[in-house]
Amino acid sequence: MATEIDERRHLSWFLQGMRGIFSLPALILMASYVGFSAFALESGLSRGEAVVMTLSVWALPAQMILIGTMVGKAHIAASFLAVTLSSIRMMPMVASIMPEMRTQKTPVGVLLFLSHFIAITSWVFASRHLRDVPRPYRVAFFAGFGMTLTFTNAVIVAISFGVVSQFPPLVAGALFMLTPVYFISSIWASAQQPVVKLAFVIGVILGPVLAVVTPDFDVLYAGIGGGTAAYLIDRFRRKRAQRSLRTAQ
Repeated sequence: MATEIDERRHLSWFLQGMRGIFSLPALILMASYVGFSAFALESGLSRGEAVVMTLSVWALPAQMILIGTMVGKAHIAASFLAVTLSSIRMMPMVASIMPEMRTQKTPVGVLLFLSHFIAITSWVFASRHLRDVPRPYRVAFFAGFGMTLTFTNAVIVAISFGVVSQFPPLVAGALFMLTPVYFISSIWASAQQPVVKLAFVIGVILGPVLAVVTPDFDVLYAGIGGGTAAYLIDRFRRKRAQRSLRTAQ
């Protein structure tokens, strides 16, 4: 009887996670995938290839990078490396979310499976809602949201693939641009420490400059440079605050 009640609770939290696809972040991402369908169609991909890419890669920026390297006729090793480097940025998100979800009884295989569904949208959603869920049911809650969001977008790509060809290019481009706009605003809103916002500002400033100086590595240098500079500035600020506190005492 206790096992049956526990299974019902897991199912209940799974369904609550599924309802998260009606949140604003999920709706914006779904609209962006309509734009992705247009880009994939114009790049020569088939409907099946675009759907498989959505299910397997599951990160819109990485999918765009993969298509870009394919269109540019890059070697398969170069495409693999580009997508891998793009996806590495998800590692801190995985490292921050997994300890919030797992329990002593959670199988490692389940966590590895769910890590596939961690992208910026799911990470932002989980960061805001996961702590309101009892720990034993957090895995079910996140699975409900992450899996539903992924498969829903795959269906959207399959359905809209032939429709977007009728859209004016400006409309398709506007739909796709919803994603970076949302990502920027979400990361800023979810930043709980000043150093994160400082790194964000420095990166935004360095990005256009480095795009002119080193266009092939501008994102990499802006990310590493902005994060390092923000860390050093924040460390100096903390030490200065500690010295001031000691002097006052």
